[in-house]
Amino acid sequence: MPDSHRLERRSLQNIIQRVDGQASGALPPDTVPTGFASVDRQLGGGLRRRDLVVLGGDVGSGKSAFALAVALRVAHAGFPVVFCSGEMDEDRLVERALAFQGKVRIDDLRAATVSEEQRAAIGAAALRLRDLPITFLPLVGRQFDEALEPAWPHGPALLVVDYLQLLPPTALRQTRDEDASESLRALKGVALERQIACLVVAQLPEHRPERDDPRPTLDDFGALGAVKQHADVVLSLYREEMYNPGGGVEGATELIVGKNRNGPTGFVDLYFYRPWLRFEDMLDPT
Repeated sequence: MPDSHRLERRSLQNIIQRVDGQASGALPPDTVPTGFASVDRQLGGGLRRRDLVVLGGDVGSGKSAFALAVALRVAHAGFPVVFCSGEMDEDRLVERALAFQGKVRIDDLRAATVSEEQRAAIGAAALRLRDLPITFLPLVGRQFDEALEPAWPHGPALLVVDYLQLLPPTALRQTRDEDASESLRALKGVALERQIACLVVAQLPEHRPERDDPRPTLDDFGALGAVKQHADVVLSLYREEMYNPGGGVEGATELIVGKNRNGPTGFVDLYFYRPWLRFEDMLDPT
């Protein structure tokens, strides 16, 4: 019998065994919940291992803040996380984490102009962060494999890359779009090979805020259409107040699910507390 038939039967058997052994309504074993209840419902439980998830948004929309919030919530749930940043070192990322978990203005935290109550909140946040299974790494290296190699000893269930355009490609191409396309293809390969969920933040080089509806679309990601081709899930942040000052609810945010290979598209209502760089689920705040 051809090998492909044996593999097909093995896959069928694995899925049937998983369904039979899974309690009704229980989280599938290949799922990594984001910790945002509404997002997890929209995505069928959360992020899935072996999936490439791309998160985009306009400049200043809170892409990095949301990616960090997901990383911390995943770690709080006990899943190992590696957060690779091309813009901030570990101290800056921890500073942000303390600000939004302690509900303290990041400027006040930097200047140490905090009240005794805020100091207590920061201390409690530090205790929660101290033992989390999360590792912050700089996104450095001349090649793709070199940049991500430090992540693997930590055995992540979730790898966060912030952001795509700072990730070295597997081979130097002629344009940034070609580099980004090659990096996305390689990240999808990593997710499959390592059996991890991969969340990559991306800029929107084709976004035009002056158009009638400035909500991000799949075409805004550019990269020669690689996001549409390789990503399993595409998420975008949209805050009306950025384009219609005074016309939208301050902080109100739509998390748009523009592509979902294994489920429905749609959107989730979030709220962004800008002074704290903190996102909350509108329906299920925590």
